[in-house]
Amino acid sequence: MQGGFPIDLILFAMVAAFLVLRLRGVLGKRTGYERPPQAPGVPEARAARVEGTAEDLAPARVSGARRSLPASQSPAGQALAQIAGIDPSFEPNGFLDGAEGAFRMVVGAFAQGDRQTLRALLSDETYGGFEQAVAGRETAGESQRTEVRSMHEIAIEGAELRGTIADVIVRFVSDQVNMTTGRGGEIVAGSDAITEVIDIWTFQRDLSAKDPTWKLMATRSG
Repeated sequence: MQGGFPIDLILFAMVAAFLVLRLRGVLGKRTGYERPPQAPGVPEARAARVEGTAEDLAPARVSGARRSLPASQSPAGQALAQIAGIDPSFEPNGFLDGAEGAFRMVVGAFAQGDRQTLRALLSDETYGGFEQAVAGRETAGESQRTEVRSMHEIAIEGAELRGTIADVIVRFVSDQVNMTTGRGGEIVAGSDAITEVIDIWTFQRDLSAKDPTWKLMATRSG
């Protein structure tokens, strides 16, 4: 990157923009199918329409993690059915595939301090918490290393529909490496050991809005 035109930065920006557009098509779009893109604990508060054949648009899992859905007669299960009643494109298993993609993208963007990606995927309030943490890390000259090594389970733990505002709560169980280093490369938090982490994220969308993106509204540890 020294002494020349920063073409690598332009390429990175193009890739990031492509991933965000794919994610917008995954967590909610106007077709009857969902295709996930390629999104640890982060601070607590943390769309293009796709055309094609059913085979082309069939959801592809990001990983082989176990998926769990609430019983159909439970309050969460009934709320999911109500959401699908308003938005026929909503399908719980496809939503979980998209949620995993969002999880990996957000985790990676937070570690890298990628504000543009975080802004596209988070609610305003949640983004404020993330941005504050990123800014504090930058001021301290610290670097974050976060790797999602494997995903064990993704489960819908709750759902609620208030008018046209839908909330879906998802639990992620993953093996991660989380480590923060200082200016000199010294470890100031975490370690390079693999640790099982449970994250519970709340996604929200106004089903009456044209924008099909589900925004991350809150995060907490399980």
